[in-house]
Amino acid sequence: MTTLRETLKPVLPPIHRAGYPFIGAFAVATVLLGLFWTPLLVIGGILTVWCVYFFRDPPRVTPTREGLVISPADGVVQMIVEAPPPPELEMGDAPLTRISVFMNVFNCHVNRSPVAGRIAKLAYRPGKFFNASLDKASEHNERQSLRLTMADGRDIACVQIAGLVARRILCEVSPDQELQVGARIGMIRFGSRVDVYLPSGVAPLVVTEQTTVAGETVLADLASTETARQGEIR
Repeated sequence: MTTLRETLKPVLPPIHRAGYPFIGAFAVATVLLGLFWTPLLVIGGILTVWCVYFFRDPPRVTPTREGLVISPADGVVQMIVEAPPPPELEMGDAPLTRISVFMNVFNCHVNRSPVAGRIAKLAYRPGKFFNASLDKASEHNERQSLRLTMADGRDIACVQIAGLVARRILCEVSPDQELQVGARIGMIRFGSRVDVYLPSGVAPLVVTEQTTVAGETVLADLASTETARQGEIR
C-alpha cells in the first residue's frame, strides 16, 4: 500500500540543508507580518513556498558511461563559445569550448560534478555581480572554480558564477577529493550560472536555448567524433 509520504515524494522533494535558515526566516516573517495585515500573510505564504521550492534537492538519474560530460546545473544553455579557462585553474590560456548554463530563480540550484575525477585545483575569486546572462560575467563576477582531472589525465573546468541577485556560492568539496559524476558539489543562492570548459577537440552535444537537468543531461561525449550539433526552437 502506498504511503502518504511516497505519494507526496514527487511534490515534496528533499531540501538542501542550506535552505532551512531561509525557509524558517520566511515563515517567521510571514506570521509576524500577518499579525499586522492579513494580505501580508498570503503574500508571505507564497514567498515561503517559493523558498522551499528554490532549495529543493531532488535525486537525479545520472548516466555513468565513461566519457560522458553531464550538466552541472538545471537551466538553459545560454551560450557556447571559445574562451580560455579561469587563470587561477592553471590550465593555460588556449581557448576551450565553454558551455554556459544559466539558472533562473525557479531552477534547482544544487550543482553537480560534470565528470568523475579528482579535484586538482579549487579556487575562489571575489568579484562583481553583473547579470549572469552577460558574457563578461565569466571574467568579472565572483566565482568558484574547479579543475577536475579524469582517469585518462584530461582536465575539465567547472565554474560556479554568482549573478545579479546571487550573493553567495556554497562549495561543498575540497582539494584532492575524488568525485563521482553527478556528485553534489555545492549550490549558488538565488539565480546564477555554471560554466563547463571541455577538453580541446571535444564538441558539445547540446545547443543554445536547450534546457538542461543537473546530473542527467549529456553536454558532451569525450569518445565521440560527432561535430557540434545544431538545433532550433520548434
